[in-house]
Amino acid sequence: MNAEISFIGLFLQASLLVKFVMLTLLTLSIVSWGVILQRRRVLGEARRNAAKFEEKFWSGVDLNKFYQELSARQDGNAGMESMFVSGFKEYARLNKTSHRVPEAIMDGSYRAMRISLSKELEKMETHLPLLATIGSTSPYIGLFGTVWGIMNAFIALGAVQNATLAMVAPGIAEALIATAMGLFAAIPAVIAYNRFSTQVEKLEMAYANFMEEFSSILHRQAYSDRTEA
Repeated sequence: MNAEISFIGLFLQASLLVKFVMLTLLTLSIVSWGVILQRRRVLGEARRNAAKFEEKFWSGVDLNKFYQELSARQDGNAGMESMFVSGFKEYARLNKTSHRVPEAIMDGSYRAMRISLSKELEKMETHLPLLATIGSTSPYIGLFGTVWGIMNAFIALGAVQNATLAMVAPGIAEALIATAMGLFAAIPAVIAYNRFSTQVEKLEMAYANFMEEFSSILHRQAYSDRTEA
């Protein structure tokens, strides 16, 4: 058998609906890879920044100077830096009041860090639902194209008296390509979604641990300031 079936040839021979399905899956695959590369960069940068921040934070640096240094940045703060700045800012503001109740100070600073944590998680989880959607729906879109293509192939086959395998094979092949493209778009999206979700969970745990540890430091400082007063 010398005849070769190419992807381009099968695409050109496919029905209009199957062509639309293939183009849709190709678009979803391109979008998926764009999101994968962008999230990989963002989460990698978040991990590096968290490690760098913790190294400096636990090195014994003066917290007041550290806060002034971070709050003076023109490009803003992200990750643990944002949580530290928001928590320390609220702590310093409440600590200047006349009442200076440690419990109220701690509640305020903890809420500020919690809000900052929620914002950081929202940033890290951006586009992850899109990956999940592409991973879950692409196989079904491809299967729809396959079913439609095979249905048209058998309809055309029924109109011929002497049917042969050579007549039906191209139609079935072009239909099966839709399923293959659906899997091609879905598999990387599912793998990347699971990997990125795990990384976000680890970062969330690291942020939450820092928030608790920093709250303990502020708690001791609040009672120390009250004793001195």
